[in-house]
Amino acid sequence: MKLTSIIVEDEEISRDILKNYLKKYCPNVHVIGEASNIEEALVLIRNNDLDLVFLDVEMPYGNAFDLLDKVGDVNFETVFVTAYNHYAIDALNAHASYYLMKPISIDELIKAVDYVAEIKTKEDALQDEVLIPKTNSVHGKITIPQQNGFEVINTADILYCKADDNYTNIYLNNNKKKLVSKTLKYFEDALNNANFVRVHKSYLVNVNEVVKYLKGKGGSVILSNGQEIMVSASKKSDLLSYFK
Repeated sequence: MKLTSIIVEDEEISRDILKNYLKKYCPNVHVIGEASNIEEALVLIRNNDLDLVFLDVEMPYGNAFDLLDKVGDVNFETVFVTAYNHYAIDALNAHASYYLMKPISIDELIKAVDYVAEIKTKEDALQDEVLIPKTNSVHGKITIPQQNGFEVINTADILYCKADDNYTNIYLNNNKKKLVSKTLKYFEDALNNANFVRVHKSYLVNVNEVVKYLKGKGGSVILSNGQEIMVSASKKSDLLSYFK
């Protein structure tokens, strides 16, 4: 898998060596930046979504552990690169994924990258499983994927969902709206056992929030918040089946 990375190392020669090794032997690592000190590294870390940071231990005006303290919530894997083996325990305590000694062994570098790739692959697989919108028949909740995780919403709080190209607007009964980068069909499948019905190519409504039906070729429904939504003729029978 592709790993977005930065190199934090105060010696330019060492940065160039590592960068060249990665380019030649670890093509799945995409180095998007380099830093020669803690402050430069902080800027890169805070402004980018990183998978992996190659981190020299000793730098001017602080060390790798000072940097990690300033970062706080670390959401990337760390490979320490150092000429000193006495930092190994500290690196372990800092949850380092790997510890490389200088001069860098190509075999060890490949092992380090492969190990991080394996970690990230497992994390992504778990996250994809959790972030699939799904309802819980007991608790009546649905997970809504977000860029940095997911939000849990009570399905009973959803009035209706409206398609917006490849996005979906979810309208809640507290007058709030959520824009999610998933199609309406995605939510139709996720809510198919939670009393939601597709009444139109652009609308999925919570049947429990329907307070009135107005007759017509397809007709329309009035929801509890006063919103009127058209019902397509092809979807009319699906809606009315809930009220037989």
